[in-house]
Amino acid sequence: MEIKILGPGCPRCHDVEKRTFNALAELNLAADVEKVTDIKKIIEYKTTGTPGLVINGKVKCAGRIPSLEDIKKWIREAETK
Repeated sequence: MEIKILGPGCPRCHDVEKRTFNALAELNLAADVEKVTDIKKIIEYKTTGTPGLVINGKVKCAGRIPSLEDIKKWIREAETK
């Protein structure tokens, strides 16, 4: 599984990163997690804002901080596909 956290490195982006790692730990799963801070690469995802969360190439959230439960749900969905 590949997870990307989109954002320039602001506190909101760090919060999404922390919640993502917490979700993975609670689900006892491993994933390649990458922080994407390059604005040009972020724009390629056509997000409406940062922070953004991309799982297996699909934008799951942009412009807000998703809840831990939402992140866990998206990870479980990606695991079953």
